[in-house]
Amino acid sequence: MPAISAQMVKQLREKTGVGIMDCKAALADCDGDITKAVEYLRKKGMATAQKRAGRETSEGVVQSYIHMGGKIGVLVKVSCESDFVAKNDDFVQFAKDIAMHIAAANPVALVPEDVPAEIVEKEKEIYRGQAEELGKPEKMLDKIAEGKLKKFFKENCLLNQAYVKDPSITISDYLSDTIGKIGENIKISKFARFQLGE
Repeated sequence: MPAISAQMVKQLREKTGVGIMDCKAALADCDGDITKAVEYLRKKGMATAQKRAGRETSEGVVQSYIHMGGKIGVLVKVSCESDFVAKNDDFVQFAKDIAMHIAAANPVALVPEDVPAEIVEKEKEIYRGQAEELGKPEKMLDKIAEGKLKKFFKENCLLNQAYVKDPSITISDYLSDTIGKIGENIKISKFARFQLGE
């Protein structure tokens, strides 16, 4: 097994924001491979997030973000378990990042279940029409529409969206990573985006 240098630990810590001892352990488990250690820590963060998912989140922050000289504004409510975490720099940064992401990516809802039924029906109708125009067989139209609807949810539901600051992860991944780092359940509870001219 290769020796784990302080430089390797520092590099992993900068990439993940995880504590020194956890970085050391991850590098030891992954034979000093930083890429594997990042993945290992991400999986560990998701496991922690799943364990904490049922815990009550009654504290948190309402974060605002104003963009383009006041042309776009966002309010997002991010909840956590304790007042202590609500004041934590990583938590506050997470809330700011989410507000900025919402301004940039303009999600329709938090999760697919929250997308209003009329939007879902309208999208399905559009996708069926497109497939019909391409001469697809009648029996395939619903299947094609369902496939395109999944893509719509991925692109338009906040938790499914690729994170604008790091498109290699989703907002859900970023949330899990933050829960793993902070050690408390965190929820993006609500958001509203306002834009002049809409």
